[in-house]
Amino acid sequence: MKTYISILRGINVGSHKRIKMDSLRQTYEGLGFTNVQIYIQSGNIIFQYREEQIHLIKHLIEDRILQEFGFEVPVLLIDQMMLTDIIKNNPYSAESDLTFLHVTLLSSNPEQKNIDKINPNNYLPDQYTINNQVIYLYCSKGYGHTKLSNNFFESKLQLSASTRNWKTLLQLATMVDHID
Repeated sequence: MKTYISILRGINVGSHKRIKMDSLRQTYEGLGFTNVQIYIQSGNIIFQYREEQIHLIKHLIEDRILQEFGFEVPVLLIDQMMLTDIIKNNPYSAESDLTFLHVTLLSSNPEQKNIDKINPNNYLPDQYTINNQVIYLYCSKGYGHTKLSNNFFESKLQLSASTRNWKTLLQLATMVDHID
């Protein structure tokens, strides 16, 4: 069994795409996933499943959510090793107040031509670092005040994305470490 973390994009925000967490847990268990744990109501789910290609599991989840809840939800899926690497490779950990740090997960590696369209100097004092499928985002005035939002990166990089604060990632890592 391998441990995975799924990040659902855009559920339970406002009155759209509402999913009760008990129903979501049952959906995951119905797919044969074990040790399903949910962290807060915004679609952070840890589970175990046989070792499989991530894109196959991702599509399995997306198809089942559409079937059971009647709407599409983009799913970003990482495994335990990737979560560990994200935390370990944080370029802002030494000198920064981590309450201003966020991580945007991307559906795949962005194309260089799309990365090149974004001039980081246009968004100072906010900073970001793109590392494969991960964007480390440091917003010194808070995420609510940055132009470097999830929608911004989706538009510029032409990929699905979902952003979580650093505290959420650390909590997910703690939960993964304690999974049965």
